[in-house]
Amino acid sequence: MKKWLALLVLVAVAGGWWWFQHRGSDAPQYQTVAVTRGEMTQLVTATGALNPVVNVTVGSQISGNIQKLFADFNSPVKAGDVVAQIDPATFQAVVHQMDGDLANARAALELAQVTAGRKKELVTQHASPQADLDNATATLHQAEATVKIKEANLEKAKVDLDHCTIHSPIDGIVISRSVDVGQTVAATMNAPVLFTIANDLAKMQIDAAVAEADVGVIEVGQKVDFSVDAFPYRTFHGDIVQVRNAATTVQNVVTYDVVISVDNADLKLKPGMTANVSVIVAHRDDAVKVPNSALRFRPPEALEGAAATPGSATPGNGPRRPGSGGGRPGGPRGERKIYLLPPGAAKPEPATVKLGISDGVATEVTEGLKPGDLVVIGMTAPDSKPGTPPPNPLSGGGRRF
Repeated sequence: MKKWLALLVLVAVAGGWWWFQHRGSDAPQYQTVAVTRGEMTQLVTATGALNPVVNVTVGSQISGNIQKLFADFNSPVKAGDVVAQIDPATFQAVVHQMDGDLANARAALELAQVTAGRKKELVTQHASPQADLDNATATLHQAEATVKIKEANLEKAKVDLDHCTIHSPIDGIVISRSVDVGQTVAATMNAPVLFTIANDLAKMQIDAAVAEADVGVIEVGQKVDFSVDAFPYRTFHGDIVQVRNAATTVQNVVTYDVVISVDNADLKLKPGMTANVSVIVAHRDDAVKVPNSALRFRPPEALEGAAATPGSATPGNGPRRPGSGGGRPGGPRGERKIYLLPPGAAKPEPATVKLGISDGVATEVTEGLKPGDLVVIGMTAPDSKPGTPPPNPLSGGGRRF
């Protein structure tokens, strides 16, 4: 009898334990994290292309066949060096022709001068009418004008002949060659590009496209960290030297060109590489910070109250303007409402705080909280089973209100 009684008690205890473990909780379970203090950096991210500071395209003002090339890819050149030669035969012939035309015009001028002098003497002696002298004088002036025209034609022909020899305008290195020997270049409408010469690859710049939502915090002199795909484990550094006012709009997205100076003494960076830029716009060494999930949390009663009043909004909780710099707190003057869970309290209590910078994961709190305070970042439904691990507050899992 005692054995059966002990067995009955054991079954009752086991059943009670099973019911306790599988029963639903009548009260919601709040997920909290403690307010911490630490280092925080706010960044603005953007992308851009690496370019030489001085990048010159060398073209041709005349049309013709490429006879010789004196520079190739990666060739170092000095200002004035010959980099290409266009076949000058046609232009040399034009120079000879213009030279002959000038000689003919000068001969006609000499004849006109002699004729005008003779007519003047005859008119003085009353042996010829005044009309003949006037006609001879006009012919002389026409001959003088013709000589000037022929001289200009000869000068232009010589300039075209000189343009057959292409010179480098700067010291630098050839980064692109667009022609080959024997190729015909046509300069009828636009000057064809023969070479692209970079002045100094040890000094480069990034032309980064920064969104209009972030350009307000960008200033000249700010430090920049960036990486390129060619060196994924290396961080390069630069400085902002110019924020250009000209906007670029692509599919209703407005960006501004931010020029970043880069030291490339080891020549690892190549022109055209895509740089992933992070601009350091603010830094705190000892900031009181809370996770951004605490700024998004709202208890059910707060959401129901907002839904019952159409058009109303919780003070200080307007939508944040999206931006790559980690987000800027909404609300008047950076004020937001968050919820604290004091020790032993059954429900969270609202608290108004003033926010500072944000790194995209956490936000600085300048007033309203102190390290160690428990802020609510989420809650589980009343029907959730005890022992269920809470979701990661930074991954967006779990039920949020």
